[in-house]
Amino acid sequence: MSSPTTAQSLGALLKSARDIMRKDKGLNGDLDRLPMLTWIMFLKFLDDLELQREGEAKLAGKKFKPAIEPPYRWRDWAARSDGITGDELLSFINNEEATRPDGTRGAGLFRYLRTLASVTGDDRRDVIATVFKGVDSRMRSGYLLRDVINKIAGIHFTASEELHTLGALYESMLREMRDAAGDSGEFYTPRPVVRFMVTVTDPRLGEVLLDPAGGTGGFLVEGYQHLAKQVKTVADRRVLQERSILGCEPKPLPYLLCQMNLLLHGLDAPQIDPGNALRHKLTDIGERDRVDVIVTNPPFGGEEEKGIQGNFPGDRQTAETALLFLQLIMRKLRRSPTAAGRTARAAVVVPNGTLFGDGVCARIKEDLLREFNLHTIVRLPNGVFAPYTSIPTNLLFFDRSGPTREVWYYEQPLPEGRKNYTKTAPIQFEEFAGLLDWWNQRTENERAWKVPAADLLANGCNLDRKNPHAKEDIAHLPPEQIAAGILLKERRIAEIMGNIQKLLAKTGK
Repeated sequence: MSSPTTAQSLGALLKSARDIMRKDKGLNGDLDRLPMLTWIMFLKFLDDLELQREGEAKLAGKKFKPAIEPPYRWRDWAARSDGITGDELLSFINNEEATRPDGTRGAGLFRYLRTLASVTGDDRRDVIATVFKGVDSRMRSGYLLRDVINKIAGIHFTASEELHTLGALYESMLREMRDAAGDSGEFYTPRPVVRFMVTVTDPRLGEVLLDPAGGTGGFLVEGYQHLAKQVKTVADRRVLQERSILGCEPKPLPYLLCQMNLLLHGLDAPQIDPGNALRHKLTDIGERDRVDVIVTNPPFGGEEEKGIQGNFPGDRQTAETALLFLQLIMRKLRRSPTAAGRTARAAVVVPNGTLFGDGVCARIKEDLLREFNLHTIVRLPNGVFAPYTSIPTNLLFFDRSGPTREVWYYEQPLPEGRKNYTKTAPIQFEEFAGLLDWWNQRTENERAWKVPAADLLANGCNLDRKNPHAKEDIAHLPPEQIAAGILLKERRIAEIMGNIQKLLAKTGK
């Protein structure tokens, strides 16, 4: 029996693997190294899981059907430290046809994995095929690749303590990749923000949680861990594993990272849709397609093609991705009480522009106020997503309990003495303590105020309400926040002037 791997030794193992990759001329930074490490770990994980399930099937006297057949299993080509290496290893992995580890000719590893299809309803093969459609092996040295594989062979994916440790290490690598990615890292949300959103939406076992813009799986992992604390029986565990967590992520790299992130945190068969969540006609989404809890940070600032926009009602069509996702989320919330006897609910990150936007944006917000209970808007402080975006952001919390009567606002403060957040000094979960204390016993204070829904509806559904208790000292604001405020005011003035011109043109004056 292998001795348990400590966090220190597991961290050293992964560092060693990445150090080996740094020597390879085909890889350019962590943006290349992490995906490479991920698909190797993915195949080792699958093989460990299959070995375990094969043993369980034998004990139960049942026939076992593996997802991956010989000679493509990890144990066939990777497990032996003196196995195939060099150009032979690269050829087996990358080529359409290659000499396989058993000496026969056949499809190369990636080609085999990409052509897998489910049998007897087991969708694990489909997941593998989807993962590897978006994966390539950029390492140029088969000898260095063999060294990396031998390092990963030292991870025991069936040891629960090791999995827990590896999950934490993997998340730290995702953060590093976000740091390396710059603008490419739009699929990352700071973990303290994710944790706060999941904590207050409080998903219960038996409810279905969805992130339609899954990214690397931060919300889904946090939701899974929140639900896992409620498991008390074998039946509870089955509910958690089979019908609690759903995601959607169309980009190949975050899809792969999301799958691995969930696997490492204990979800055996992640149900992540590899298509665009916006691809379905909105009116085709019925009650059977709806879910109980949605927590997400949909992409904003992007533009969707005309074909996607056509899935939405004519007077609600827009190229702005965030507004399309907001409509999808509203449509996807279950109308009837959840399995836990609660109201379906959502927590969504939105840019400031969504709060004050008019036209199509205002019509969508009117739907939100009239058909949902938009009970809380949390205004996040400057720089929560810095340095990756300086756009001010907000958290919307709404549910299916009826139309909005009043909206509570809460202005989350920066820590004492801080002017903004930075990459080296990001937001911490402990900073939400005051907001969590206030959440269930709401009273107006210097950070919290409420606005009647009737006032918001009468004012063009402009949700961009400033804190009436705050005295803004503009002299001490960061320059980027002052500039952002001026730009927002100029944009609002331009929109108003445009509307006036349209009215004048209609009346012929």
